[in-house]
Amino acid sequence: MSIQAIEDTKVKAFPAKPAEVIAFTAKARRRFEPIVIAGKLASTLVPPVIVIALMLVVWQIACSSPTSSLPPPSQVWNEAYDLIAHPFFNNGPQDIGLAWRVLISLQRVAIGFGLAAIVGVALGALVGQSIWAMRGLDPVFQILRTVPPLAWLPLSLAAFRDSSPSALFVIFITSIWPIIINTAVGVRNIPEDYRNVARILRLNQFEFFVKIMVPAAAPYIFTGLRIGIGLSWLAIVAAEMLTGGVGIGFFIWDAWNSSRLPDIIVALAYIGVTGFCLDRLVAAVGAFVTRGTTAK
Repeated sequence: MSIQAIEDTKVKAFPAKPAEVIAFTAKARRRFEPIVIAGKLASTLVPPVIVIALMLVVWQIACSSPTSSLPPPSQVWNEAYDLIAHPFFNNGPQDIGLAWRVLISLQRVAIGFGLAAIVGVALGALVGQSIWAMRGLDPVFQILRTVPPLAWLPLSLAAFRDSSPSALFVIFITSIWPIIINTAVGVRNIPEDYRNVARILRLNQFEFFVKIMVPAAAPYIFTGLRIGIGLSWLAIVAAEMLTGGVGIGFFIWDAWNSSRLPDIIVALAYIGVTGFCLDRLVAAVGAFVTRGTTAK
């Protein structure tokens, strides 16, 4: 049958109809709705603001007695106003604002935690990939991770003979364990199909680590990193109390020796807010890298 005959058959089977107007609806665009955005912000911010306000009221009532050993919020505001209102003042090497002290502590945390993240992911991948490495190293990790952070400080001071590397070591040794353990769990939970694809593509160990292992275990890795960054911040504050310097931890210890309780309370608020921001930062990076996938 010729092509023309086929076309004639199509015309007879499907007679032409009058042209129909087909309306294409435009794709709905998201409108900027200030009321909706304001409602979401209010639902997020109002509850914690109310809780904090109630806590301040209870604190003020409980500590207003002359026999109270802790200062009420009003006294903290009056005596530590300069620390609250001027966090970036700089009057000398030891007379700086709390924001500068927090930044100095964060610098130490960045170094110690960064090293712990690199070594922890590598060791976790080894333990998760090799059954012999898991049998040999996992018991050691489980024992060492239970040692309190400050218990490592005398040993680090004896080894490094300097307070700065000792503090970095305490951060490193405190934060590395959850990174190792979570990475190992994530590597062991990689689907077998991914491994089969790597064998078919004949990927070497480095290519398998970069292209298969890290992306598949990323939710577990970032879970360990979130735990590790919190432990790092706890460790540096505790270590600075004993090693000295100009960090936020030493400021608290110095304020205690000078009986400046309002200054200690303000410093604790700085520490809490900073720790919260660090956790949110790592969580945001993890959500971006893993595209919202969570560890199961």
